[in-house]
Amino acid sequence: MPLTKQTILITGAGGGLGSTAALALAKQGASIILLDKSIPKLEKIYDAIIEAKAPTPAIYPFDLAGATEVQYHELASTIEEKYGHLNGLLHSATELDAFTPMAIHSTMAWGHTLNVNLNAVFMLTQVLLPVLQKAEHASIVVTSDSFVREARAYTGAYGVSKIAVESYAKILAEELSDAGKIRVNILVPGPVNSPLRKKAFPAEDKNKLPEMNEISPAYQYLFGKLSIGTTGQTVDARTFKL
Repeated sequence: MPLTKQTILITGAGGGLGSTAALALAKQGASIILLDKSIPKLEKIYDAIIEAKAPTPAIYPFDLAGATEVQYHELASTIEEKYGHLNGLLHSATELDAFTPMAIHSTMAWGHTLNVNLNAVFMLTQVLLPVLQKAEHASIVVTSDSFVREARAYTGAYGVSKIAVESYAKILAEELSDAGKIRVNILVPGPVNSPLRKKAFPAEDKNKLPEMNEISPAYQYLFGKLSIGTTGQTVDARTFKL
């Protein structure tokens, strides 16, 4: 298994794409740290990984939007103490309230969405960088959205956060490129039959969309040896092939 002895943390691990990535990477031999605020969802993907006879994952209940800076540092310390280093970090947690005109966008929804989709990516990456730097090679992957990669009306805080998080990933990739240890890339899953897609486009015929497990090869590539040396790039799961 190509990811044996690799430890990878996945945010939003109880969600559709997060759980898909967790299972795909675990089947490749990785030890997965499952992070989500929903314990029942964490338990569900935990059981799926165990059923697949993959390495036993760790469950870490964590509220990305509500956590304090101290709690972020405690998370990093816990991972360092247990594993010594971290080989991968997948930012898969995503918040989408609704498509709303800016003129009537709720300030509460705006703040919450930016906290999950952007601020948490910054804070979690920052506290985990020292742990990632202890690995021979490490991969950070930020999840974007093909629908909002360019500014679109009514996408509100969700659209702003996804555009901003791509810029964040590219800036970080540039800053870390000289050391050559940590690669930072962007994954664009494309339209897939996911819970988020159902919420965003409820009237769409989901039978015409790819299933979530069809993008597993993109996750396996981004956290595997084949992507070492590739940084600051955008991988579109719709066109990607191993």
